[in-house]
Amino acid sequence: MSINIAPKSSDTELSELIRNITAGKMQLPEFQRSWTWDDGRIRGILASLSQGFPMGAVMCLEYGNKEVKFKYRPIEGVKNVTEIPDHLVLDGQQRLTSMYRATCSKEPVETKTEKGKKIKRFYYLDMKKCLDENEDRYDAIIPVPEDKCVKKNFNREIVLDLSTRELEYEHEMFPLNIIFDSSAREDWADGYKEYHKYDKEFRERYKTFRTNVIEIIIGYKLPVIILGKETPREAVCKVFENVNTGGVALTVFELVTATFATYEFDLRKDWEECKRIIWGMDDPLNTDVMHGVDKTAFLTAITLYANYLADTMTTCKKKDVLALSFDSYKANKPALLDGYKMARKFLFSQYVFRMRDLPYTTQLIPLAAICAVIGKSTFHLPRTQNILTRWFWCGILGEMYGAANETRYANDIEDVVDAIKGKQSLDKSRTVSAAYFSAARLVSLQTRNSAAYKGIMALVYREKCRDFVQGTTMDIVKSMDESPDIHHIFPESYCKKLDYPKERWNSIINKTPLLPESNRQIGGDAPSKYCQKIMKEAQIEEAQLKARVESHLINFQAFINDDFETYFIDRAKAIMSVIEAAMGKTISDKGAEQTIHIYGVSLEDEKSD
Repeated sequence: MSINIAPKSSDTELSELIRNITAGKMQLPEFQRSWTWDDGRIRGILASLSQGFPMGAVMCLEYGNKEVKFKYRPIEGVKNVTEIPDHLVLDGQQRLTSMYRATCSKEPVETKTEKGKKIKRFYYLDMKKCLDENEDRYDAIIPVPEDKCVKKNFNREIVLDLSTRELEYEHEMFPLNIIFDSSAREDWADGYKEYHKYDKEFRERYKTFRTNVIEIIIGYKLPVIILGKETPREAVCKVFENVNTGGVALTVFELVTATFATYEFDLRKDWEECKRIIWGMDDPLNTDVMHGVDKTAFLTAITLYANYLADTMTTCKKKDVLALSFDSYKANKPALLDGYKMARKFLFSQYVFRMRDLPYTTQLIPLAAICAVIGKSTFHLPRTQNILTRWFWCGILGEMYGAANETRYANDIEDVVDAIKGKQSLDKSRTVSAAYFSAARLVSLQTRNSAAYKGIMALVYREKCRDFVQGTTMDIVKSMDESPDIHHIFPESYCKKLDYPKERWNSIINKTPLLPESNRQIGGDAPSKYCQKIMKEAQIEEAQLKARVESHLINFQAFINDDFETYFIDRAKAIMSVIEAAMGKTISDKGAEQTIHIYGVSLEDEKSD
């Protein structure tokens, strides 16, 4: 459904905006990040202001929609505000805060240098430089430290002292923090003229300065766009993303954080506690496999779970996450956290131990929600594990989670839960029925970037492959302790020397997970040669090595004879058999014309002699 909003726009004097900021009528929504501008950017905006240059529109949201509650806070530097705001600033915070603090606050502006060093500054207008056409206006904006003394030579020498009004008059430095206070401004002007004994030159200079600079500032107008209070949260989020391209993007999580803050609830702090549970940070086996679950994914999973339980339309798109109520979050969070715990155990059962080896982080959203729905007792049943396993591998090997996935998440929770409850066959699941793996895909899997590549390596792990030298299987402890990696079986340098096609030797068919010591023994030698080194290093006979090599779905006889062609075809067939078992589906194009063209032979099931 499209969203129609009708913003209003009007030019508003900066002085009016300053009054509204001071009174608390204009504040910030909680999701706005803190003010961050450094001294250089503050001077830049003040220079533009003093010359009347345009600086872009300010965008505000009218406060008061009962369905869109945002916690709010005053603009930085504003004191003693208890009033409910009329408007919340969506775009323009950095500019407004910089101008407010520099032109209204009697305290120094707490900012930073370009290198990030924290400093405090008052800002002055150098009257002579402001009126000199040859001077860059930026250079006429004079920042001074908190004590109003500019020093050099390691603070031993004062080069500019503005610590008294008389010294301001002497150096003809107008303090910007009184410019919107008409009484203070006129008092300063009277003092300036009196200090200079009403000399005509000084009186004329101040008059010109007032006309050309002060009046430009106090009469400055900004375009202000007002979004009405009826503007929905989704539109606020989208508008903020569009106008805030130069700043910190407003995420769904930030916006939900702002709405939950009205209940005196800190969602950021709560997420940190949830993250410890989801990531398993306090578990005995602490791996990073769940570290890809971020705060937005967590909210998406809760929304998916909550909407499924509500027995309405199951959906978890951005607008649905934004509509997540505080009560629903609190009620459904415990079950979902249990769901993530079960999801983590499930990954381990599928031999996915590390985040780098996890095919799809996105698939954890429906997996955790499904586990939350079925509960621990049903989760541990062998039948449930079989259903989850087949759905999991169909999603990975069918490469189903690479684009916008919210609709698929909804399909998954409905279909998989129905299959677990016996309401329908898993074959009717929309993910399982749509999953397809092509024989040609194996050769195209050249790097670990794709989900299918990571999935196939996990399936090799799941076959209990054993390291060539150590003979150990790649269980969770070994995986985290010694960090196996993916290596060529027929080494790269050897294949290049024999001019084997790169699309073959660099494909996943010629790769397998091994521990570092095995990779060192392999080097760049032919299998027949490095096998001798491995047997000597491991102090094993050929029969033992044969068992270890074959655990990687490798034809040992072709391997030991350096018969790359036979080895390559047999391993492709072996990998495809494992894929078929995981998906519960036959790879239909093993004998297709394209497959024969790629491999040189059909890969239809034939037993090797």
